[in-house]
Formats: sequence, structure tokens, C-alpha cells
Amino acid sequence: MGVFIHGSAIVDPGAQIGEDTRIWHFVHVCGGARIGSRVSLGQNVFVGNKVVIGDRCKIQNNVSVYDNVTLEEGVFCGPSMVFTNVYNPRSLIERKDQYRDTLVKQGATLGANCTVVCGITIGRFAFVGAGAVINKDVPDYALMVGVPARQVGWMSEFGEQLDLPLSGEAEARCPHSGERYRLEGAILTKLTD
Repeated sequence: MGVFIHGSAIVDPGAQIGEDTRIWHFVHVCGGARIGSRVSLGQNVFVGNKVVIGDRCKIQNNVSVYDNVTLEEGVFCGPSMVFTNVYNPRSLIERKDQYRDTLVKQGATLGANCTVVCGITIGRFAFVGAGAVINKDVPDYALMVGVPARQVGWMSEFGEQLDLPLSGEAEARCPHSGERYRLEGAILTKLTD
């Protein structure tokens, strides 16, 4: 099918863009960016030079993916959510050598208007609620809400809340897919039948 780039978008020379990716109105992709296949970049998205975006990610309108952010496969970035890359910015002090790496692992959802403070890792299939502020690492499958964000539950890979305590020994099934999950302490894993 090829890559679709809207006429108003700017893709700098050198950017790597995978097959079937769609780049919509007023997007700017810098030359050092690496973008996978079947990615959707919504209106007014910015992608920095030192950014990696995995296959099948969806980045909604008004999101800036700054240098040192890596999104693994299937990450969803809701409208107007925010990434940062300097922990203590000052306009009068150059800190480009102090960028902190942010990693969002496979299948994670970052809700609309949430903020991800730089230097953290968001686990596989974690779910960050709208407006939350993430300032520490997030476990796989964790459901995070609030300011600052706190864990309030667990989510399945399908995106359904699981009936589980925050910690302990327990099992649950996804109410939609029927897939089984096992909680051991504060670590949740999907079981294979």
C-alpha cells in the first residue's frame, strides 16, 4: 500500500518510515526518526530526531514525541498527551546532554492529556488513564490514574480491567477474551494454555 504523507506534513530527509504508515495534517517528522510499519501519526504530531516508534503504534492529535523516547510495538498515545526529556528544564541553561530515556513497552496505552515525566519505563500492556501524571516506572499490565499516578488495578492485553487485588496470589480471566492471568506478589503475567 505504501506510505501516506498528507501534503501539509513535513518529513525531513533521512527519516525512516515503514510500510502502510499514515502521516496526517501538519505533522513534522525529523530526519533521525525511525518509524515502523502501519503507524498512524495524527494531526499536529511532532517526532524528534532520536525517537523510535514501533510497528502499529497510534499517536493521536497534538502529541510531541521528543528525543530519547522509544515506543515499542502497538503503543497508543491519546490526544494531547505529553512526553518530556529533561527532568529539570531551564530556558537559560542548556541541558541537551542531560536528556533522559523514556521507554514505553509493547501494547501500552497512554490516555488523553496524561503526562510522562522523562527517565521512566512503562510496562507491557499497561494502561495510563486520561490526565494522569506518570513520574515513576509502571509495571506490566498496571492500571494507573491520578496526579501523581498510582496503581488502582490491572488490565488485560485486550484492554479490560481484571478482577484482581493489587498484590498477592490470584488468577483472573479477561472478561472479553477469556485469557488467563496470574498475580504473584505484585507481578502479573499472562498464562498460556
